[in-house]
Amino acid sequence: MKLAAIVNPHSAAGRTGKLWPEIAHQFDHMDVHFTQGPNHATQLARQLLAQGYDRILAVGGDGTAHEVINGWLDSDLRPISANCTLAVLPLGTGSDYQRSLGIRDLKDALDLAHAEGPFSPIDLGQITYQAHHGTQETRLFNNVVSFGMGGEVALASKNVFSRLSGKAAFQYATAKVFLTYRPKRATLTLDGKTLPESRITNIAIGIGRYHGGGMHVCPQSQLDDGLFEVTVIHQLRAWVLAKDLPVLYSENLYVHPKVDHHRAARLTAASPDLTSIEVDGEALGTLPINLAALPRVLRVARR
Repeated sequence: MKLAAIVNPHSAAGRTGKLWPEIAHQFDHMDVHFTQGPNHATQLARQLLAQGYDRILAVGGDGTAHEVINGWLDSDLRPISANCTLAVLPLGTGSDYQRSLGIRDLKDALDLAHAEGPFSPIDLGQITYQAHHGTQETRLFNNVVSFGMGGEVALASKNVFSRLSGKAAFQYATAKVFLTYRPKRATLTLDGKTLPESRITNIAIGIGRYHGGGMHVCPQSQLDDGLFEVTVIHQLRAWVLAKDLPVLYSENLYVHPKVDHHRAARLTAASPDLTSIEVDGEALGTLPINLAALPRVLRVARR
């Protein structure tokens, strides 16, 4: 098997770089490439896929996997190499994509990285959004897009704690947003059907099931059915939100009276309010957004 690794040594505040030598010894004949900055993993993925590798390891956090996947398809949204399999070695802070893939821990991920398969392909999504600097941009995503509270938390996660600990930065951002968040007005259009405008705490659109460090935000989502799971948490008062967090973080999310869920292959969302979005954990911009499911275009090692 022709094997390559794309390693983000700075992931998890440098922990990935420290662990990598021990991990690398578990593979024979592997070409290793270290990322040197934002979006470098995307460039490396395109190059390696064009060179005919059978398996590419994404070594780092959810952001590293996201960048690698953004190099996976050609301009026609087809895999550059239909026979290549992605293997995710999760060493980041949140590891939400790891959970969505059914990977239990690093040992499990290493076992999958060595396994011959076969692995059936899963879905990706394409999103067009308003970037923070004002231009319209398009990219792929592999796990969850959210806006409302989720977008605000992602935006606030770049803070004084970021260089010390991604987990601490996220916890600080969550507490800050919890105390200051005001519900946004949002209108969804699902497969051409527009829903009435509502005030929302958060809306999540999932291929995977988890975000926010383990929140079961889209608990019925399937990785390979060509549809997004859409979870709408309507306006909640702060004390209700605090009281109901155990339910809102659980797989029983949909029993809550202020939660609706839908399924769709195409989605648009707009708001008269400035509404931040997060894409696979990254604060990339604001509404409006336009999403399309890309069925079964990514072959990935998973349970």
